[in-house]
Amino acid sequence: MDNGYFKLATHSLPEGTQVFRFLQNLPEKVTMASPAIDVMTDLRRVKAVTISSDLSIDSALQKMISEGVRLLLVTASDGAVIGAITAHDILGEKPIRLISQEHMPHSEIQVADVMTPRNQLEALDMEDVYQASVGNVVEVLREARRQHALVLDRGTEATGPVVRGIFSITQIGKQLGMEIQATGRVQSFAEMEAWLIHGEEMGMSSTVIS
Repeated sequence: MDNGYFKLATHSLPEGTQVFRFLQNLPEKVTMASPAIDVMTDLRRVKAVTISSDLSIDSALQKMISEGVRLLLVTASDGAVIGAITAHDILGEKPIRLISQEHMPHSEIQVADVMTPRNQLEALDMEDVYQASVGNVVEVLREARRQHALVLDRGTEATGPVVRGIFSITQIGKQLGMEIQATGRVQSFAEMEAWLIHGEEMGMSSTVIS
C-alpha cells in the first residue's frame, strides 16, 4: 500500500569515513576592539568537556590533556552543572592543603574536593557578550585574576539557563598574537603530563605549578 513516503537509498560507508565532530572556526586574528563573540568557545558549536565530581583529580587532569583543555565543567548525573575544575585547581595548592591538613592520600582526592562549586562560579551574560569587545573580556579576566570565564544563556522558561560559552585567556592571547597573564603562569600540557606521571612519586610539595 502506498503510504505517501518515498524510499530512501542506502549506501555503504566509504573507507576512511570518520565521525562528525563539532567545529567552530574562530577568526585567526583579532584585536582588542573585535567583538567578544569572536574569541568565545561557543558550546552550541563545540562539545563541552565535562566530568563527574566523584572521579579522581588524576582522571580530571588526564581528561584535560586528552581533550586539550584546562577547564572541565563538573556535572551531575542529570547533566546539571555543579561546578568547574581547572588545571590550576589540580596543580596548585588545593591538593597540598588536603594532604598536609586533612592527611588525605593523593590517590583519594576527588574532583569534588578541589573544584569551584556552582554557587561560587561567576558567569557573564550572553546578552552582554553580544555587545562586548575582546578588550572588555580581557579586563574582566584580569580584574578577577582568572584564566577562564563562563557565559550564561538564560534560555527560555522551557529550557532554563545553560552554560553557553567559555572564554579562555590562553585562547584570547593566541588570537591576539600576544601573551596575556591574568594570574600566575598558564600550565603547559607538557607540564601537566609530567605532573601526572611523576607528581606523586616526586612528592606533592615539590610539584606545585604556580
